[in-house]
Amino acid sequence: MGIEPLSVRFDDVLSPTEGVLAGKRTILLGTNNYLGLTFDPDCIRKAVEATEHQGTGTTGSRIANGSYDGHLQLEQSLAKFYGRQHAMVFTTGYQANLGVLSTLVGRGDHLMLDADSHASIYDGSRLGMAEVIRFRHNNPDDLYKRLRRLEGVPGDRLIVVEGIYSMLGDTAPLKEIAHVKRETGAYLLVDEAHSLGVLGETGRGLAEQAGVEADVDFIVGTFSKSLGSVGGFCVSDNPDFDVMRIVSRPYMFTASLPPGVIASTLEALHQMQIRPELRANLMRNARRLHDGLTALGFETGPEANPIVAAVMPNQEIAVAFWKMLLDAGVYLNLAVPPATPTNNPLLRSSVSAAHTIQQIDAALEAFEHVGRQLGMLSADKRRAGASS
Repeated sequence: MGIEPLSVRFDDVLSPTEGVLAGKRTILLGTNNYLGLTFDPDCIRKAVEATEHQGTGTTGSRIANGSYDGHLQLEQSLAKFYGRQHAMVFTTGYQANLGVLSTLVGRGDHLMLDADSHASIYDGSRLGMAEVIRFRHNNPDDLYKRLRRLEGVPGDRLIVVEGIYSMLGDTAPLKEIAHVKRETGAYLLVDEAHSLGVLGETGRGLAEQAGVEADVDFIVGTFSKSLGSVGGFCVSDNPDFDVMRIVSRPYMFTASLPPGVIASTLEALHQMQIRPELRANLMRNARRLHDGLTALGFETGPEANPIVAAVMPNQEIAVAFWKMLLDAGVYLNLAVPPATPTNNPLLRSSVSAAHTIQQIDAALEAFEHVGRQLGMLSADKRRAGASS
């Protein structure tokens, strides 16, 4: 069709919500820039100051080259934000899952993974020696049954779920998962990559929103979504937590985050806490897009979160739809099996607090126009959507 969906190259990025593609201004609706902080003036200023003062990079791991003061400040700030004793910063969110999951459990232990877990979770499980047991997506009963079958079997059990799942934007039934954890004596890790800064009264994620933070033993997350930079982290109250620093290979053998990234992330964490209106604007936009697509007749995820996916009937229509949206000035993500939780491809949007109502409505108009052209929206569906 004249374009490779996985190799899009922007001429310029103008703001958190607009870029230039092939000379055309394009709405960015697939960037995970949830709070729009990539262009925040204070974050940029802090990054520039740190870079001018300490250089562009650390050129090595913290084990080999030592820690900068910023690394320690960020870990202390994360621990304080989550009300935990310990925090550990990784160079990417992907490496956070690799480092933590390959370290916490080993030979003779059992890793209980939600079937729709992110690739980084699966890859982290492969690095360790624990037995991996998958349970049906968001199904606490299936998890309980599988844990009960392990009664009397030696080894620890670690349950891993996500706050918001990255394809359909659905949340884990965390209260029920926490109950299973208590009943079976397992440990619980929640990946809050897509829910940090999004869910909870203070933005700590789904564990805060569900009121089960005390039941969560480890929280993993990333800086590349709501905090607008790059990096990952893990926080915990586990007394042996710091042992991971000398046994976690993805931490030990990767160059640490550069000073500019650390500084902008610290400032973004601060901005997230003092500006709750960012979360309010984000969820307003998410509901508008989710409800608008549903009203038009598209099959969407089960709840309105910043990840809003429209299910496509097959790959050919999905690619055509994605290309026609791009021609209409809307960029979002094309996701195809096996990356999707079902056999259907998805058009995946990620909403930002920085999007205007006009931009959300323009995206909805583009969806409706393309949907009509491809014969996906019947007159009955459009009338039903209009009446709702």
